[in-house]
Amino acid sequence: MELTTARALVAWLVAQRSETLDGREVPLFPAVFAIFGHGNVLGLGTALQERAAEIPVWRGHSEQGMALAAVGYAKAAQRRQVGVVTSSIGPGALNMVTAAGVAHANRLPLLLLPGDTFTSRAPDPVLQQIERFGDATATANDAFRAVSRYFDRITRPEQLLATLPQVVRVLTDPSETGPVTLALPQDVQAETFDYPDALFEPVVHRIPRPRADIRELEAASAVLRAARRPLLVLGGGVRYSGAASTAITVAQRHGIPITETTAGRTLVAHDHPLYAGPLGVTGSESANILAAEADVVLAVGTRLQDFTTASWSIFAPAVRVVTVNTARFDAVKHGALAVVGDAAATLPELALSGWRADRDWTSRAAQLRTAWDARIDEWRAPTTNVPTYAQVVGIVNELSEPKDYVMTASGGLPGELIGGWRAAGGSPSMDVEYGFSCMGYELAGAWGAAMAREEGVVTTLLGDGSYLMSNSELFSAAFAGHPFVAVVCDNDGYAVIARLQEGQGGIPFNNFYANCRTDHASPPRVDFAGHARALGCSVFTASGIGEFRDAYARARAAAVSRPAVVVVSTDPRAWTESGAWWEVGVPQHLSGDAGYREGKREQLRYLRGR
Repeated sequence: MELTTARALVAWLVAQRSETLDGREVPLFPAVFAIFGHGNVLGLGTALQERAAEIPVWRGHSEQGMALAAVGYAKAAQRRQVGVVTSSIGPGALNMVTAAGVAHANRLPLLLLPGDTFTSRAPDPVLQQIERFGDATATANDAFRAVSRYFDRITRPEQLLATLPQVVRVLTDPSETGPVTLALPQDVQAETFDYPDALFEPVVHRIPRPRADIRELEAASAVLRAARRPLLVLGGGVRYSGAASTAITVAQRHGIPITETTAGRTLVAHDHPLYAGPLGVTGSESANILAAEADVVLAVGTRLQDFTTASWSIFAPAVRVVTVNTARFDAVKHGALAVVGDAAATLPELALSGWRADRDWTSRAAQLRTAWDARIDEWRAPTTNVPTYAQVVGIVNELSEPKDYVMTASGGLPGELIGGWRAAGGSPSMDVEYGFSCMGYELAGAWGAAMAREEGVVTTLLGDGSYLMSNSELFSAAFAGHPFVAVVCDNDGYAVIARLQEGQGGIPFNNFYANCRTDHASPPRVDFAGHARALGCSVFTASGIGEFRDAYARARAAAVSRPAVVVVSTDPRAWTESGAWWEVGVPQHLSGDAGYREGKREQLRYLRGR
């Protein structure tokens, strides 16, 4: 079949299918996000237009934003479907690098198709081309190499035959999945080749479930059977494996308290008697206390990031860590006893028959979580003051339904959402992008999640800083007809970074607007409600927690064919505290200010206490 490179690539995309966790067959590539320009409008743009009935194309309004939407789609689809994103050459392509970093850090599949300069070099230098003096083969797209799991530049049409199997391998491999970048020179996009018909035959890709090595299982089982105070930590790998019920069954059979990481949140019902709460800096004091007392930690599907482990201060020094992970890279971290395998396939194969944790230890999960719940209730209790993040999250949690989906990414809201959210369990209902913690993901990612989710209301929470960082995909979602609710919490600056700065003894500087340089006697402020309204959204405002309850309820009802935005002023100084420590770079050579010295002393006091 004689086709241009671009037409062959699109035909291949259409032919690829996937199987969901519940066994349904769906398109592997359900959508393309596109901004056309110099380098992709004629080759790939024409090919997409010809197949538009088979693979929907959605117009974005910033390359970073639409790529983040594709990331949000992939996570909401449990990594069973992959968003495709195409851009022009040069600045359009480079705008997607941050989104590639988000997908890479969070182990989420993403296919990027940036346009590239002419392979022939005949018209060089072309518009938007970067010329590297010492390397004529380099283009702007080489910047993707550091944040791609697989990178290729297609310099001849027939190269698709070799590279496309690698593309789909990476995108569907549970241990290697992440962003794939295929740079497409604009002249090669238009060149033809006689492709074999077999390339375009439909293929259903089923995510593999690798089984563990028997010797690793035996070693891990021996360590667990010797434990008296084991702790089960569920991460994102449990979510993507569909292994939550399997993990809970193992915990119930052996009396093991359960905690969750950020990526594993909402897998366990909040009121489950073995649930101790979320773990880590943005987690709960209840889970952190258990972690400090555990003699063995079974960490499933998690890379044990510093916010989960409180910079590795959360576990006792003599603790044994056993990991179950499809990626050996993650499984062996920090000297753990690694079991490499899929969570759903591996957990039932642990030889634990007849063994149980100490009964007093098992009961501590519910006891400690009950005490933590009481503290959350105190923080959430209505007041007449400016609403706090905890109060806002409490209202959203209270009014949400089991099939709803809640999101955030940066600032102080991850701590409130991870630490305080009370989940119904049964299926993943939260996306806290705290692997890369990308400001601006909240709105763009919600657009993708709203496209992927078939039921329930998607609610995303963000601060004023994130809104200003990236908001154009609000209009993309409004124009496309994809509804969600966005709660914009305006606390007049980068409040959580100010908290970090001042909490370690720093002088308030360049975070709150009150501490930023300006030549205005009365500097302006942003009218977030007016801005969101101008982008085509339904808008609701609130000045107190009672008004917020009413505004959020109305926004949920209004989010039918376009986003609904709730703007609420929030307290910049009130936070939920998990009691965990996080290592940051406090200056060794301290200034004369006493606050710096106290910040360093506080770190040392915590470490000595641990």
